[in-house]
Amino acid sequence: MGDLPAREDLPRYVAPLPAWLEDFGLRAAWLIVAVNLLGTAFGFWYYGFHPLPTSDPLITWQFAGEPAVMWPLVPDSPVATLFIALSLGLWKLGRNQEWVNALAFFGCIKLGAWTPFVLAAFFPGFIGVGWPMYAFLFCSHLAMVAEAFLIYRYSDFPVWAVFVAVVWYGFNDLVDYFVPLVGTPHHTTLPSQRLVEASDVVGFSHPSPTHEIAAAGAVVLTLAATFLALSTRVKKLEADARPSSGR
Repeated sequence: MGDLPAREDLPRYVAPLPAWLEDFGLRAAWLIVAVNLLGTAFGFWYYGFHPLPTSDPLITWQFAGEPAVMWPLVPDSPVATLFIALSLGLWKLGRNQEWVNALAFFGCIKLGAWTPFVLAAFFPGFIGVGWPMYAFLFCSHLAMVAEAFLIYRYSDFPVWAVFVAVVWYGFNDLVDYFVPLVGTPHHTTLPSQRLVEASDVVGFSHPSPTHEIAAAGAVVLTLAATFLALSTRVKKLEADARPSSGR
C-alpha cells in the first residue's frame, strides 16, 4: 500500500491534525506500530507484570492487589496502545478491520486524555513517580490522542464497529467505577488509594472525591469518543455525497 488514503474535507473537530502530520503518521505507520507495542510492554510492566528485573516478584504492584480474573480489565492504556498498533498494522497489511479501528480510536481518545486529566487533577500525589516518569506519562498519553485522528483516513467507523467499542469501554467504565464484578473497582490506582487490608476483600480503597472525579472523566471521555466516531462517519458520508449532489 504505497499510496495514502485520500484526505477528505472534514470539519476540524473530527480531523484536527494538519495534513502534513497525518501523512507523516501514516507513512511512518510501522514505526508507530513498534513504538506502541513497546508502550504496551512497558504498560504491563507499569501495572505489575515484572519478568524483569528478576529480583522482583513476577506479579507485583496493582496486578498483585487485583483479583486475577479481572486482570484483562486493569491495564487500560497498554490495551489501548495494543489496539492502535493492531489497527495501523492491519491497515498496512491490507487487512483492515473496522472493529479494531473503532476500539483503537476509543482507546486512544479515552485513555490518552484520561491519564493527563488525572495527572493534572491529582498533581501533588503523582509526583512520587518522579518528574521524568510524570512527564513521560503525560506526553505519551497526549500522543495517543493524536494517533486516534489518523484512523479516519482508512476507516469509515461503521455503526456496528462503534457499537463494539461502546460496549467494551462502557463495560470498562462499569467495572472500573460503579459495579465491580469481583473485589473493589478496577481503575488505574490513584495517589490517595491504598491496598485494602481485609481477608474478605481483594482490591483497593476508593476514597471520595478522588473516585468520583476519575469516574466523571472516564464517562465523559467515553461519550466524547462515541460522539467523535459517529460524527466522523456522518461527515465522511456527507463528503462522499457532495460530488454527486452537485451534478
